[in-house]
Formats: sequence, C-alpha cells, structure tokens
Amino acid sequence: MNATNDNRGLGWRAVQLVTVLVYIFMFAPILVVIVLSFNDSQFGGFPMTGFSFRWYAKLMENEAVLSAFQTSIWVAVLTAVICSVLGVAAAIALVRYEFPGKELVNTILIAPALVPETVLGVGLLLLMRWAHQPRTLWLLVLGHIMLALPYVVLVVQARLIGVRRVYEEAAMSLGANRFQTFREVTLPLLMPAIVASLLLVFTISFDNITASMFWRPSGVETMPTQILSMLKVSISPEINALGTLMIVVTVGLPLLGGGLARYLARSGR
Repeated sequence: MNATNDNRGLGWRAVQLVTVLVYIFMFAPILVVIVLSFNDSQFGGFPMTGFSFRWYAKLMENEAVLSAFQTSIWVAVLTAVICSVLGVAAAIALVRYEFPGKELVNTILIAPALVPETVLGVGLLLLMRWAHQPRTLWLLVLGHIMLALPYVVLVVQARLIGVRRVYEEAAMSLGANRFQTFREVTLPLLMPAIVASLLLVFTISFDNITASMFWRPSGVETMPTQILSMLKVSISPEINALGTLMIVVTVGLPLLGGGLARYLARSGR
C-alpha cells in the first residue's frame, strides 16, 4: 500500500515538473523580449549594459511603426464595433426565435472559428483574384469581421441563455414594446458579455497576422505584419520594444474585458 502511494506521489511530482517546464518553455521567450526591451545596448543580449527607455522613444519616432499602429487601431475598432452589433443581433435571433434554417445559419456563423486562418486567408484571396477585386482596407476589415464574429455570437449566446425570458415578458406585459424591452431589460443584462466580446474581438483583429498577410493592400502594414517585415531586415532592439507593446495590448485587453464583465455582472444583480 505504501509503495503504491509512493508511486502515485512520484507520478504526481513528475506531472507537476513537466507542467512547470512546459510553462517555462512557453513564457520564457516572452519574458526575455520584455526584459531586453529595456536594455540600453545596441545589441540585444545578456548581461544588460543598463536600463533605458531609449528604444521606446526611438519607436515613437518610427513613421512606419506609427502608420502601422494607426492602421491596426482603425481596423480593430471598426471590426469590434461591427462585430458587436451583428453578433448581438445574431445571438438574440438564434436564442430567442425559431425560423427555418436556424441550424444552418448558426453553423455558418460559427464555421470561421473552426477553420484554420491560413485556409480562410488563402480561400478569400483566391476568391478576390477570381473576381478581379483588388485588395483594399475595407476588404481587410470584412475579413477580420468574418474571423471575429463567431466569438461575439458564442459569448453573447452563452450570456443570453442564462437570462430568463420572464424579465422581458414582464416588461412587455407592462406596456413596453420590443425595442424598449431590449433597451431597458435585455441590453443591460447582456452588457457584461458585450463588453467582454468587444475587447476580445479588438484583440483578435489587432493581433492578427496570418489572414492580414493575405488580405492587406499592397504597401499597407498592420502592427503584426510590420513586426514581421522588421524581422526580415534586421534584429533591432526596437523590435523588442514593439513586441512588448503588442504583448501588453493582447494580454491586457482580454484581462480587462474579463474584469469588466465580472464587475458589470455583479453590479447588475
């Protein structure tokens, strides 16, 4: 019996050790990038020669990076807003109403989340070539909407399923029409999911590189594609600073969205 317990204990310790090693393997490069972004040396490496913000200051003077940042922000904000409006409407229709072809519509909306981005990117690019349609920023936004819309639908659906229809029926029985019921009852109850999905979609669009490489217009760069193009030219300490900013955005926004969603959920009770 004691031998069996000892073997189980050793097995559990081995699992814990492997888990720790996997996390170190995953996050150590990210930590190295963040640390080296504050290195004063022209050449990234250890030991560090000093602590400095010079590469962040130099990054702010890089016109190519600033232009890519503006493009990414514009595309991500537009994608987030449109996806939120369409996703909320689609989620309400799929949860609250019955209509012919409902399962097919649900499958079509969720399908982009199940297909690899490379497949979607190449497929849409071939479609544009076949239609003789040049690549534009608006097509890039439409592509990002296609990729991000399923996440809004799933998040809002999950929240809406937990909202009892009795609240909406009570409002309508008191004389409110459908729009007033949605504005005064349904929308406040859905707000945690809407805020969380809005920030999630913004992050997905802002950080997208695979599809953006296929769909962006010639001569236009987003932040991820700008980083990739900088890596092809040379390894500059500016890339570490730019990578750190990308990490802050892509990790911080989902955490902020989750925190806001919990706060709004608690305050709405």
